[in-house]
Amino acid sequence: MARLLAMGGALVVAVGALTAGAQPSTTTEGVREQVFSIPVGPEPDGQQVTIDATLYEPASATADSPAPAVLLAHGFGGSKADLAGQARTLAADGYAVVAWTARGFGASGGMVHLDSPDYEVADARVLVDLLAERPEVLQDAPGDPRVGIAGSSYGGAVGLLLAGTDPRIDAVASAITWSDLSTALDPQAAQGQPGGVFKAGWTSQLLTSLTGSALTNGGALNGSAGACGRLDPDLCRDYLEAAETGVVPQSLRDELARSAPAAVLPNTRAAVLLVQGEGDSLFGLDASAANAAAAQRAGVPVSLAWVSGGHDGGFDGAAFNARTAAWFDEHLRAGSGSGSASGEATGSSPLTAPFSVAVPQQSLFGGRGGGGQNGGQGGGSAPAERTLETVPPLGGTGQRLALAPVSPSGQRQDASQQGPTVVLSPAGGRPAAMTALPGLGDVASLVGLAAGGGFSTAVLPGQAAVFETEPLEQPLTLLGASSVRLSVTSNTDDAVLFASLSDVSPDGSTALPSGLVAPLRVQTKPGQPTTVDVTLPAVVRDVAAGHRLRLVVASTDSAYAVPADPRVYSIALASADGTAGGGQLSVASAPAEAGTRSGDSLDVPWAHVLTLAGVVVAALALALVDAARRRRRPSGPVEPASDPDNQRDDQPDDVVLQVNDLEKVYGDGFRAVDGVSFTVRRGQVVGLLGPNGAGKTTTLRMLMGLLRPSAGSLEVLGQRVRPGSPVLARVGALVEGPGFLPHLSGLANLRLFWASTGRPAADARFEEALEVAGLGDAVHRRVRGYSQGMRQRLGIAQAMLGFPDLLVLDEPTNGLDPPQITAMRQVLRDYAATGRTVLVSSHLLSEVEATCSHAVVMARGKVLAAGSVAELVAGSGEVLVSVGEGQVDQAVAVLRDVLDRDDDGGRVLGVRDGGVLVAPGASGTGGLVAALVASGVQVDLVVPQRHLEEVFLELVAAP
Repeated sequence: MARLLAMGGALVVAVGALTAGAQPSTTTEGVREQVFSIPVGPEPDGQQVTIDATLYEPASATADSPAPAVLLAHGFGGSKADLAGQARTLAADGYAVVAWTARGFGASGGMVHLDSPDYEVADARVLVDLLAERPEVLQDAPGDPRVGIAGSSYGGAVGLLLAGTDPRIDAVASAITWSDLSTALDPQAAQGQPGGVFKAGWTSQLLTSLTGSALTNGGALNGSAGACGRLDPDLCRDYLEAAETGVVPQSLRDELARSAPAAVLPNTRAAVLLVQGEGDSLFGLDASAANAAAAQRAGVPVSLAWVSGGHDGGFDGAAFNARTAAWFDEHLRAGSGSGSASGEATGSSPLTAPFSVAVPQQSLFGGRGGGGQNGGQGGGSAPAERTLETVPPLGGTGQRLALAPVSPSGQRQDASQQGPTVVLSPAGGRPAAMTALPGLGDVASLVGLAAGGGFSTAVLPGQAAVFETEPLEQPLTLLGASSVRLSVTSNTDDAVLFASLSDVSPDGSTALPSGLVAPLRVQTKPGQPTTVDVTLPAVVRDVAAGHRLRLVVASTDSAYAVPADPRVYSIALASADGTAGGGQLSVASAPAEAGTRSGDSLDVPWAHVLTLAGVVVAALALALVDAARRRRRPSGPVEPASDPDNQRDDQPDDVVLQVNDLEKVYGDGFRAVDGVSFTVRRGQVVGLLGPNGAGKTTTLRMLMGLLRPSAGSLEVLGQRVRPGSPVLARVGALVEGPGFLPHLSGLANLRLFWASTGRPAADARFEEALEVAGLGDAVHRRVRGYSQGMRQRLGIAQAMLGFPDLLVLDEPTNGLDPPQITAMRQVLRDYAATGRTVLVSSHLLSEVEATCSHAVVMARGKVLAAGSVAELVAGSGEVLVSVGEGQVDQAVAVLRDVLDRDDDGGRVLGVRDGGVLVAPGASGTGGLVAALVASGVQVDLVVPQRHLEEVFLELVAAP
């Protein structure tokens, strides 16, 4: 009560603060700016507090022509300076804007109370009181200004909390924030279970920003207050207890729960805009869904959008500011029909605008959702926006997919083999799986590890139970939070686990969307199974047909606090009646036809990709193939050659291209290709590298059947390539310009090209090719009127007719700028992820290193080296292994022990930049990382110290 009385007294003082505490105003480009120091409520110990604020007003705002007002709130650790640009823009657009620094930060006084209703929210209410006294601010009623509030993260929460407790707020725009801070920092994915799992990594990082601020500002560091900077002492004490024990005390949960927007939004009268990031391991998509549902119960306008990025990076603040301005224009302008305090809530309302979601594009060919090398936001391609009428549910939509355990060897087991998986939780919680790093995101994309293609930091041996679905028959979009029922047995009175859902491509590579996991704490009786329903992380991801969904239930995760005592868990799927076995995944998804999509039909930005286009040589080659084939036999569908000399039965199924001792000698004796041999397998992106005159183009011409080899052979899909070979119809090529007939329409050109192959029209997959083109009605116009970009789109569509098994590209990135090259990387990866193969001839070695899985290096007509890019780069090179703070000496000892034992030429070279410089030798980088993690060493990054360009130069320079 004393606390509230003290704050009430402060309100009386503050009414005149925008006059008495003001510095002289300045006017720049039609915007008046004035800095104020505003008294607000005191701290619990009686310390008086003032807030540092700046008022931005349009110079035209007067009592006769008042302006609606906007409050701008900053993020955690920030200040009003972060908001100056947005404030000036809004002021220039006709709003009176107050940007302020929250108490406990910057030049404002007081302590940080984590958006407490008694402090930060009460402070914002004082600002509304002050705006009510300004004659140049538009008023809906005496003491009731027309006002909106906007902010992201920490500022987004204070905006929602104010909107839910002050009926004078007319509109609110909030991004990447929480619905309940207690469950955000101590989440619980086990339905109906008490407690949660402390999000130690993120909480520590947030508190570190406070202590750093205290040091920078000369704050006294003494006792527990010093350990937490300007954090409220009571909150600090509870945090330190949680950090030491790994368990959040109930007093902290109770206090954080008071800062829950979802609890107060049913009372709001404001129009609510919510934007949440899909790549956010701090505040997930489920938070925005809960806030939207709460606001809908108030019967007010609600708009929700899920966008790329988040606290782990990639969030587009400028785009959010633009959404905010549009939202305020709609709900704050005079005559907008706003003034939400003018009536009572009318009950639950639908979304004002359709729910908008940005779907990261993982795949371009053969269905959506390809097997990117990480779970990030879709490589270089822009997300496709989809809209739905309702917010996805949390916990599945009723679509169910059968799960089965996966053995340690990676084999999915049948029903007769199903049984519990024994999982260990090591003493001290180390080594721990690494899925996402706070503020950085998905570990796999950061470290460059492709799960399934090498050592994975997300699934440690003996620490995880793995389950998978059958390959999907149809593509689906994961949209929201799926769920699963588990049977958990522990040797103690609870179990701490981490569940995640990954996308597994046919080649075994695994993508964990944004590195997100669902932590759960299950109360158990030792030795007795407990059945629990688990809500998995809310994600957005396209998953292609042929891919599988993988459920991982792990005992550790480096971002969370785990029990220090060693434990043994038994984990099994549970059926609907709670018994072990026969489990199913309840999938939160949107059907492929649901909603609408905006943007190009192709899942990458055409302007960035399609300058590669061109298939005139491919068209001529296929025409020659067809002509030769027509001379030998009647036209019709392509069939396997029956000539025993033309087909091999011993060719492995995954070999797409086999080059054997290939030679090409011209009439003057010049040997362009001299004994070239290499193998290209299904699902690979292979770079064919070499200087001018290396024999690359000659090799490609022989592959296309345009030249006859002098000796040796090429085999595609087990069939020998000769000029006119039928198997060439399964090879596509993108080289130079497309060469369309200008007087025909785009569609007519495609149909004419396909007709020239003699293959059935049904095999062309015209609809998919037209979707690739993304030309809309323009496909019916004559090509002579096309722009260069449109011709290129059509050229790509032509090359993709029939979707060939082997795609050959000669210098595909010629003329592309960096964004276009970045987008091209994803195109090639996605094409290979469908089980097809790409062979690239290029001089851009850095792009080959970033794009290709394998490489063949040629010079003087010979193959100098071949293998995976990682092997070529790391073969005799050095890597820098960055490890956890204070663990360098331990890492050196572990690495020396492994390398000395293997005696394969590897050695520790020294210590540099907080890591260990090492030559891996035959042990390989993956083996060294595995040894470090098994020894409890935290591996942050593994960075090769030489690149493909250096390897290339060394090889071609050799005599």
